[in-house]
This record gives sequence, C-alpha cells and structure tokens, in this order.
Amino acid sequence: MFQRMIDDIKDSTGTALRLTSLAMAAAFALFITTCFLCAAAFMFALERYGAIEACLAGAAVFFAVSAVAAGSYMVRKHQAKVRAERAAKAAANGPLFDPAMVAVGIQVARAIGIKRVVPILAIGGVALGLFAARGYAQADEPAE
Repeated sequence: MFQRMIDDIKDSTGTALRLTSLAMAAAFALFITTCFLCAAAFMFALERYGAIEACLAGAAVFFAVSAVAAGSYMVRKHQAKVRAERAAKAAANGPLFDPAMVAVGIQVARAIGIKRVVPILAIGGVALGLFAARGYAQADEPAE
C-alpha cells in the first residue's frame, strides 16, 4: 500500500518536473521571439522615421505593456484580498463558532472524557483538512 503511494508520488513529481521544464523552454523561446520582433520593429522605425522616433516608439510600446501588466496585477491583488475577506467572514459565521455548538461540544467532552475525545478530534481534523483541500483543488479546476 505504501509502495503504491510512493510510486504515485514519484510519477506525479516526474510529470510535474517534465511539464515545468517544457513550459520553461517554451517561455524562453517566446522571449527570444519577442526580442527579435522588437529588434525588427525598431529597425523598421529607425529606417523610416529616425533614431529618436524609433526609441520613443519602443519606449511607448514597452510602457503600455508594463501599464497593462501593472493594472492586471493590481486587479488580481484586489480580487485576492476580497476573496480572503469573504473566506474569513464565512469562517467566522460558521457553525463551529456558534455558542450553542461550543456548549454541546463541552458537554460531550465531559460525558465521554477528554482522553477519548482528543484522538477522535485529531482524526476528524485530519479528515476535514483532506476533504477541504480536495474540494478546494476541484473548485480551482476549470470546467470542461
């Protein structure tokens, strides 16, 4: 059983490593392509309009790209902040923070005994964490 889990982890790690190296190679090739396209555009503007205008045109293009990137970063950051605030608010309003539920939990702990409740809570916490991580991973995947 453990050998199977270890083999699955090895396979998934190897696949992730191959995909990451492939993505890095594609990103590097895209960077080189972009460099050549920028050089071609600069040479075209240099021949057609002159050196100063070609430099200003290149600066304007890169300024526009960086402005779009900065704007999208700020929007993403704001969305993450709003999402975190919603999650915190939902967690604060959850049933575990209800005073009646806490009172029932204390009574159950007294009735069963604290030495028996602690292992049950530990196992329940691990199971809840696994289910929550699994549900979060499935919610992030796009629908096909």
